[in-house]
Amino acid sequence: MAVEEHDIRTRESQAEGIISALGITSHATLSGVALNGAFLAHASGPELGTFDPTTGSLLARIRTAAPDEYAAASAAAQSAFQRWRMVPAPRRGDIVRELGQAFRNRKEDLARLVSLENGKILSEARGEVQEVIDMCDFAVGLSRQLYGNQMQSERPHHRLTEQWHPLGVVGIISAFNFPLAVPGWGWALALVCGDTVLWKPSSLTPLISIAAQQIFHDVTRGTEAEGVFSLAIGPGTAVGANLLADPGVPLIQATGSCVLGERVSAAVGKRGGRSILELGGNNAVIILNDADADLALRAVLFGAVGTAGQRCTSTRRLILQRGIAETFLDRLVRSYATVRIGDPLDEASLMGPLVSAEAVAAFSEGVSTIKAQGGELLYGGRVLEDRSGYFVQPTIVQSRPEMPVCAEEIFAPVLHAFTVDSLEEAIAINNSVPQGLSSSLMTRSLRSAEFWLSAAGSDCGIANVNAGTSGAEIGGAFGGEKATGGGRQAGSDSWKAYMRRQTCTINYGLELPLAQGVTFDVHDANMPRGRRSVSARSRRKHRA
Repeated sequence: MAVEEHDIRTRESQAEGIISALGITSHATLSGVALNGAFLAHASGPELGTFDPTTGSLLARIRTAAPDEYAAASAAAQSAFQRWRMVPAPRRGDIVRELGQAFRNRKEDLARLVSLENGKILSEARGEVQEVIDMCDFAVGLSRQLYGNQMQSERPHHRLTEQWHPLGVVGIISAFNFPLAVPGWGWALALVCGDTVLWKPSSLTPLISIAAQQIFHDVTRGTEAEGVFSLAIGPGTAVGANLLADPGVPLIQATGSCVLGERVSAAVGKRGGRSILELGGNNAVIILNDADADLALRAVLFGAVGTAGQRCTSTRRLILQRGIAETFLDRLVRSYATVRIGDPLDEASLMGPLVSAEAVAAFSEGVSTIKAQGGELLYGGRVLEDRSGYFVQPTIVQSRPEMPVCAEEIFAPVLHAFTVDSLEEAIAINNSVPQGLSSSLMTRSLRSAEFWLSAAGSDCGIANVNAGTSGAEIGGAFGGEKATGGGRQAGSDSWKAYMRRQTCTINYGLELPLAQGVTFDVHDANMPRGRRSVSARSRRKHRA
């Protein structure tokens, strides 16, 4: 049932119930700063409003971090690191396990808050909380597997090894579209790796970050982990700029647009810091003539319409082989017409609103640009002005790859459709854009699938076969190439970015041989004669 059919008081009461279930007071002015295991009672930065995208109504106001309050949050995280780094990694894993259990216990409450403030449908919101839980489970196991390596030394009586140490404070800049899951990729790994966290969440979803921060406080209070989480809510021009320039934060994990990534790279690189960047995507699904059309249809529908097209992995380009193009597009258009758009808290809805009025304006501007460049509207393209909130139609356009707008990421449910004659032509189009996050090929051909996954195939960080561009599991490393940033988060060996590598040479002999055949005679009257020559005891010839 559309929100307009509800009495406005009923909706406000529903929102108050969702917010208060997590211990937050709705329609209040809340602190957006936390350090040392507690919220700062009176944050003094500019006030920020957060809104229900389904109705456009104000949910709460947040006091953001003033410069001195940001500095205090950073200092607290740095201080906490000094003790947290010495806690054994398996014990750090125990804390993460307890955090995962706390998120499991509050899964439904958190999911409903995500739907309320972010606008994604409940099924997806529940999946987002589950992703945090899964990431915690992964990190717990990892806490006993932070392996180093041992290499064979060329010098006698020497051992050559490498080990991993905690890095320091990890600054997490997160986006509105996954306000819990993506920061969870970072903090779960950071904690087991011995790091502390300074989180700057999106200004569009501050209530979700406040709810998560309260869980952090509840779980860590009275433990070795108390104070390992700091929170600083505020605009990128203020809090974000301070974070990027902060020499006390050696690693920045940033999720957002390619423009954000350029700013992060420049600022963090200037001070010699590290960054993990997960930026824009312009993701394509290629459907060949031999594909399972039913499977492909479901993959494209979820990829393009899910989260109202506001995932970094949303399907934005559809590349169809000529033999099936017309039939598939006709089926897709008819399927789009069945997508129920409405209140994301209604279990029957398949697509909720965009996150803000600015997002709606960007959608409208994108559709206008597509038309101006010669794109043909096949479905949608309208803002739904018959209701409150920030709703738009999911949109399909027949485009040409050479249209400049096709190289841009429109962060909304807009899908470009192209027609090609061969897999090679489709791959060239897939790889032709600046972004390189996710990609997918639909085919029954083993040869086509393997060519797609070869060095001559997709140039993206994620390349799938008979699976859509969205919905990655946490077990694999997540990230993309080119303008998408090159960073990797979540599974596989992504943990290594959150630690510092140290190579160690241990000499347990009485001589001091040098590597690469170097000799260095020492003349010291007090040194025994047999130990005055320092040399490499190797018969192999080495380069100097």
